[in-house]
Amino acid sequence: MPKQVDYEDRRSRIAEAVCLLIARSGMESVSLRDVAAEAGVSMGAVQRCFRTKDEMLLFALEGISERIGDRAKARIEASGTPESAVTLLDQALSALALVEPEDRTEAQVWGAFVAHAAVSEELAGVLRDTYAKLHELLVWLLDYGRTTGELRPDVDASTEARVLLALTDGLTAQTVVGHHTPESARGVLRGYAKGLEVY
Repeated sequence: MPKQVDYEDRRSRIAEAVCLLIARSGMESVSLRDVAAEAGVSMGAVQRCFRTKDEMLLFALEGISERIGDRAKARIEASGTPESAVTLLDQALSALALVEPEDRTEAQVWGAFVAHAAVSEELAGVLRDTYAKLHELLVWLLDYGRTTGELRPDVDASTEARVLLALTDGLTAQTVVGHHTPESARGVLRGYAKGLEVY
């Protein structure tokens, strides 16, 4: 009887190999041969899972986008309820900024995909959808903070969510290149969020 292949597991392994290659050597290092070697499968196996390189990249980006959003939600849920809105916002922002040492690989891959999306409408579409979902999460947190009285009543949740999302993205890049340390990046986020609090 032929061996059963778990294609979803194989696709996930291949996507992980794509991310590891990007983190190590950049987007240009993603070749069929190198991805197959990194994933420990044959080139034919890669081709059976993904018809094109672009399809493979798209799947990898969708996976990393989902992980970033899930991690932010998990940090919020893990803190239990009731919880300070300021604490929840701090936890979400630290998850989105990808500045911790253990987030470095993901930060490098995210930056490569953002840069490559400038010439790929499909990748840009995934990123737009991801940013929209993260924006909604931050709007909810900011509205929650106004409801609890921790954040100023005049805070425009939608506008501030856009600013915070741009800030986390910028700090991701600046931490990867060494302009910020994880500590100084967290300090920038906390400093900005502090300005939204009721005094």
